[in-house]
Amino acid sequence: MSRLPFELQLALRYLRPKRTFVSVITLISIFGVMLGVAVLIVVISVMTGFDKELRDKILGFNAHLNVRTYSGKPIKNYRELAKTISSNVHVRAVAPYVLQQSFAETQPETGEPAYAAPYVRGIDPKAETNLSVLPKSIVDGQYNMRGNRIVVGQTFAMNYGLRVGDHLAIYSPKDLREMKEARKKEDADAILPDDYEVSGIFDVGHYEYNMAFIVTSLVSAQELYGLGDSVNGIFVNLDNPYNSSEVRKQLSQTIGGDIYITTWLEENSTFLNALVVEKNVMFYILFFIMIVAAFGITSAQITFVVQKTREIGMLKALGATSFQIMAVFLSQSLMVGVLGVLSGLGFGILALHYRNSFLHLMNRLTGFELFPAKIYMFSELPALAVPRDIALICGGSLFICLLAGVLPALNAARLKPVEALRHE
Repeated sequence: MSRLPFELQLALRYLRPKRTFVSVITLISIFGVMLGVAVLIVVISVMTGFDKELRDKILGFNAHLNVRTYSGKPIKNYRELAKTISSNVHVRAVAPYVLQQSFAETQPETGEPAYAAPYVRGIDPKAETNLSVLPKSIVDGQYNMRGNRIVVGQTFAMNYGLRVGDHLAIYSPKDLREMKEARKKEDADAILPDDYEVSGIFDVGHYEYNMAFIVTSLVSAQELYGLGDSVNGIFVNLDNPYNSSEVRKQLSQTIGGDIYITTWLEENSTFLNALVVEKNVMFYILFFIMIVAAFGITSAQITFVVQKTREIGMLKALGATSFQIMAVFLSQSLMVGVLGVLSGLGFGILALHYRNSFLHLMNRLTGFELFPAKIYMFSELPALAVPRDIALICGGSLFICLLAGVLPALNAARLKPVEALRHE
């Protein structure tokens, strides 16, 4: 004999596939739960992956802390300041930088030149190896910034037709001001831009960084912007990027003065906060899919109670309690939920595995770029299945499925044996 409880045995027997209207509704209910769980898993995992990839790309090219002055003036004693910052136990790497916008002009051998307004980032090539992924992200050429050499982003090079060995004329804001003033003088000398050679092309995996930044040596940037032996700021990397607020407080108390420190979370708060809010809102909206699927379970159970009214009356006449009758139909709802959640979990994980293959297929069939890199800044669709999110989705879906069977089960439990046996 089976060791299963009486209620569960009866629920399993009633759920056996038969060519009846009730079995079709049950299969539709399972399918609805499966789709709801799968969609929730795919959407939440993609948004979690997008958030993680974006944070990794931001931290790969930018520092955890950015040390500048409140007034915006260059930092002259940056070497002493860097030593003070390095004395903090949580600081892993320190590097001075120059960062300003410029005006660039390509110098093609044939055709018209192209113009752009990128940011020129002056760095210490050796210190950068401990700070960012830039030295390891060269896809063409070399990581060489000796003399007037620069490395440019892959998207920037593609848009403006640049290759390794090409030259780029860069005007600083100071050059543009002098050119404007020279127009008022008749005997003024011509202002010539600095000429730079493209020694390498980098790809840090972020569209905005690949498009908007040109990187050169710290000395070249200081000469370009007339900073002398000063810098615009100091980048700081920590042992734990999520401890940046606490370390910022410690450094602010140690340094003081005109120094202003910002964290990577503050500088990118617009993107990161928008992602968190969007993920939470999407989770609640998509959970309504499960509520719709729960109505399918409720309708199937109501129909089933009506069809089994005489059987319910016989069970009560034989001594079955109202709780046992209720348990039969709740067990049915639970099993429908379990089947739907398990199949949805499998389908969702499978969809995540083949997400990029499906995305490329849809791009070819429709002719549209469904995940534009210019907007989302990633060439592939990221995803990260977090066990906590999966457990919350599956557990919440199972609870809703069980809740969907409460009303029909209560209705069945309230039936009186005599009235149920008279039912036709």
